[in-house]
Amino acid sequence: MFELLPRSRFDLTRLRESAAAPLDAARRRFALLTAPQPQGAHTPPLKLLPGELAYYARWLAGRAFQPCTLPEAEHPRVVILFPGFGADARRMARMARELERAGHTVKRWKLGYNLGPSEDRFRQLSDRIVEVHERYGQPVYLVGWSLGGIYAREMAKLHPERVAKVITMGSPFSHTPWSNHMWRTYQAVTGYPVNEPPIACDVRAKPPVETVALWSPCDAVISPRAARGLPGERDRAVAVRCTHLGFADSNEAILAVGRELA
Repeated sequence: MFELLPRSRFDLTRLRESAAAPLDAARRRFALLTAPQPQGAHTPPLKLLPGELAYYARWLAGRAFQPCTLPEAEHPRVVILFPGFGADARRMARMARELERAGHTVKRWKLGYNLGPSEDRFRQLSDRIVEVHERYGQPVYLVGWSLGGIYAREMAKLHPERVAKVITMGSPFSHTPWSNHMWRTYQAVTGYPVNEPPIACDVRAKPPVETVALWSPCDAVISPRAARGLPGERDRAVAVRCTHLGFADSNEAILAVGRELA
């Protein structure tokens, strides 16, 4: 017969803490998901949402795209594409293919799914830019969709001598961190408030390289106020008529990026 020994008070306390930890984390994320929107934030009208859903439906059915007529590049560039929140490099594969057909060299970011910033992720991105720059011997062009554009801006601040230009696409770098329809989901996934990122950065500050903000009046996710920014926060703002999802691979977005690379 085995004799069951009584557990110590320390062991019982540790077991209770271990059992409570997942529940506390779930409560915290639920609170972040249901947080009230602060005053002063601005979000796109909900009437634009059907456009996003229709684009996604056509994308799933393989009918989202017409042939792209991106002209051959007179000055081929080296480009790194940064995907948006919740996406990976595959979501921007069509843009990569079309830019490469035009003569550009397009590189992936190699960090899998974009699930929010961290010190480790920024360190890996920094290493990636150094690697691509040293391999090709020329400054690289950073193209970032949504949250990926925030990364691109911050990387250009760290490596101004290695980055030729930053192109953001529907990226919420201006106005308020709540000026979009994704901030609650972002908080629930990352586990921290959208205005308290785990890295020190000033997303409004313009990188010390040419910086262009592509924004769309049809974007149902990110407010134009946040995506186009103010004059001191970017060099130029260019309007593109596509949905927020369309920034990743629509002809409108690809042609706009191609013009900025020219």
